[in-house]
Amino acid sequence: MSKSNAAETAILKLVYQAVTWTGIAVNDTGTPLTNIHVALMTADPGEAGTMSTSEATYTSYARVNVARTTGGWTESSGTVTPVAAITFPAGTGGSGTVTHFATGFTGGGAVAIIHSGTVSPSIVTGNGITPQLTTATAISEE
Repeated sequence: MSKSNAAETAILKLVYQAVTWTGIAVNDTGTPLTNIHVALMTADPGEAGTMSTSEATYTSYARVNVARTTGGWTESSGTVTPVAAITFPAGTGGSGTVTHFATGFTGGGAVAIIHSGTVSPSIVTGNGITPQLTTATAISEE
């Protein structure tokens, strides 16, 4: 079942920019989350996966926080993209090939994925490599 373009836009703005969906949902006013956490994956985590499923493990890897605001994410025509490149810590060892990314609400552990997608081209990680998702990294609510 599909959603209208207006609904897709409202959902993305609520989740990634903390913008109220008038008449439907208000951003948490008590202790709202201020960041969306982004993880790198070495395989598709799938719909049953978590933020830990196939997560990158190169030495020094860590998830990156992106502000849950219009300063962190931009929305256009039902697609959200980061305002700036998302730069992960430089590898100091280990290896692996990043093929996917995922977004989630908390910083660590096996928490629910909000969205996941492919990384193209793939990123080979290891010593001296600083993985980065560009502003062309797109998330849609389709």
